[in-house]
Formats: sequence, structure tokens, C-alpha cells
Amino acid sequence: MTVRIDSATPATGTGRLVIVLAGLSAVSPFAIDMYAPGFPQIVTSLGTTKTAVQLSLTACLVGLAVGQVVLGPVSDAMGRRRLLLAGSGMFTVLSLVCALAPSIAVFEVARLLQGIAGSAGIVIGRAVISDLFTGTHAARRLSTLSVVASTAPVLAPVLGSLVLGIGSWRLVFVALAVTGLLLLTAVRAWVPESLPVQRRRTGGLRSVLAAMGGLLRRPELVGHLLVLGCGLGALFAYISGSPFVFQGVYGLSPTGYSLVFATNAVGTVVAGVLFGRLAGRVRLNSLLVVGVVITVASLLTLVTLLALGISTFPVTWACLFGLTSGFGVLLPASTAIILAVGSDAPGAASGMLGGAQFVIGAVAAPLPGALGNTTAMSTAVVVLGFLLLSTAALLTLARPWQGHGESAGT
Repeated sequence: MTVRIDSATPATGTGRLVIVLAGLSAVSPFAIDMYAPGFPQIVTSLGTTKTAVQLSLTACLVGLAVGQVVLGPVSDAMGRRRLLLAGSGMFTVLSLVCALAPSIAVFEVARLLQGIAGSAGIVIGRAVISDLFTGTHAARRLSTLSVVASTAPVLAPVLGSLVLGIGSWRLVFVALAVTGLLLLTAVRAWVPESLPVQRRRTGGLRSVLAAMGGLLRRPELVGHLLVLGCGLGALFAYISGSPFVFQGVYGLSPTGYSLVFATNAVGTVVAGVLFGRLAGRVRLNSLLVVGVVITVASLLTLVTLLALGISTFPVTWACLFGLTSGFGVLLPASTAIILAVGSDAPGAASGMLGGAQFVIGAVAAPLPGALGNTTAMSTAVVVLGFLLLSTAALLTLARPWQGHGESAGT
């Protein structure tokens, strides 16, 4: 097992580096979902509709998808640090624009641009790990980023409801702006350039497109991208629909809603920690299969019970706890495999990974309410549908029994 650590990155700074990269991975998921408890308040404040507010979530997801697809490959040519600094700075500014938005139109445009700016931290953070580490060392650090990134959407509404307890929904975006400024300072202090000039891709746009085209010609990579992307689609459908289900259908207060998400976050964190301990001992593809099975079984159970008329708060909560626990394994396993398979162009692979996640997530987010009313059944059916698509991609393209991505992790 080898670890690539450039002379610019002292080994003693690895812990701080991973902490900053984890923060960069978390801030955009927080931006996606921290304002979710305030959806009803935004509808009233901006004089708009539930669907329009849900579309602001879609706008942010589109920005995250486009930004990652573009910035990942660009960072292979330009290096990582400058783009991280620029992204953190713009995220801070655009968060303030969201906080001051006078209309839903301005708010949605600002959310789109905020997503693009925030994507730099996610996509380039993964690429930095790929620059510096290989094998199990990379898998464990990617697991840390994945656990943080997948826990953030679950914890975000909790913190959002706390902020809403002392102020309006606009205060949520002020808090995000402060967070962006802190991350900008941390990047300047603790994140050196991880991609030396001699390792950068040359040839401009043509080279970038060639790298992405080469990756897309690998069926196993496309398969794992779809496994992860459809899994994230399920997660965002769950997050988008849950405020209306738990508060509107089951009558929870914003505080009660936040407690549900806090409990579910425990499942994600525990599963992610378990993944980190098992990485290197159990095949990554085996862990991926376990994660997919847990998520599908949880939602099949929920849909079946709802169809039988068993629509109770405890049952729905228990099944969704199983869902978030499964994500704690599915996300880091698929991320590690994708970056191992695409290790010859880590920025491009990371960008495509993020693009797959958030393009599909953007499509999924408004679907629970597409028929005009967001219910427990509409949310569960959409979530299960994306999980079944993830399973289909796993079996037909990713083919875990072939062990793709394992050579770098054993």
C-alpha cells in the first residue's frame, strides 16, 4: 500500500487537510437542505407556491451537477487550490444574495449559482484525496468525506429548524455565508496545491473532453455512476418530500421533524464508520451490494405497508431509518470504486461522479409533489423507483462479482 504525499503536504497536516475537505464536502449538502424546514415560510414570504420552492432545490442541484462536471476536469489542468479558493469565496457571496432575495425568481437564480460555486469543494476535495492517497488509505479518507457529505443532508434540516427558532428563513443563508467565509480561511491556511504542474493534464478543452469520453467508454464506470446517481436521486426525493410528509401528514412540529432527521443521521454515521472499519478487509463491491440491499429492502417494506393501509409515523420513521443507514454504506463504497476505476483522470472521474449524483437528484427532488400533493406514498414510491434503477445498474453494468476497482484497494 502506498500513499502519495507531495512535498507540499506534510504528513503531520493530513488530519487538518481531511477536516477541511470534509467541511467543503458538507457545506453544499447543508445549502441544499438546511432551509427545508422553512419551505412553508418561504412560500408565504415570497408569495409563491410549494412547487416553486421545491424547484429552488432543483436549481441548486443543477448548479452542483454542472459545476462538478466542469470544474473536476478543469482542475486536472489548472490545479486544485485556486479553484477551491474561488469556489469558497463565491459560495459566501451567493449565500448572502439568497438571504436578501426579494422574489422567488432572484432566489432561484442565486440558488443555481450557489450550487455551481459550492460544487468546487465537493468535486475538487475528492480529487485532492486521489492526488495524495491510494488503496485502502484513499478508501478510508473518501469514506470520511462520503459519511460527512451523506450525513449533512440529514442533519441540515435539524440545524435549519434551530435557526428558524430564532429568526426567519433568511437567517439560514446568513449562517451559510459565515460558514463559507470560515472555509475560505481554512483552505488558505491548510490546503496546499496537491497536483504539481508536471502531473497536470495538458491540451486544453480537447484533452478534458477526451478524458471524459475515455471514462464513459468503460461500462463498469458508467454502471457505478448510475448506481450512485440513482441512489442519490432516492435520497433527494426523500429529503424534498419529507418536510411535507412529517409536518403535513403526521403533524410534527419543525422541532419534531428535526429530531426524526437527527435519529436517521445516527444510522448514516454508524453505517459509514462501519464501512471505514471494513474497507480493506471486505471487498468494496461486497459492501456496495450490502448497502443497496438494505436501502431497497427498507423501501419495499414501507411501500408494501402503506399499500396495506398501515400509514403510521413509527412505521414510516423506522423504514426511513433503514434507508439512511443503507446510504451510509452505499455512498462511500460506490465513490471509492468510481475513483479507483477512473484513477488515470481523478478530476474528470470526480466531476462525472458529482454530475451523475446531482443531475439525477435534480430530476428526483420535485417528483414527490409532482401530482400536486406530497404524501407518504408518493414520496416512498419515488424513492423506491430510484433505488430499483440503482439496483438495475448494479446488476447489468457495474457487475460487482467482477471486482472492478478492487485492485487499488487490496
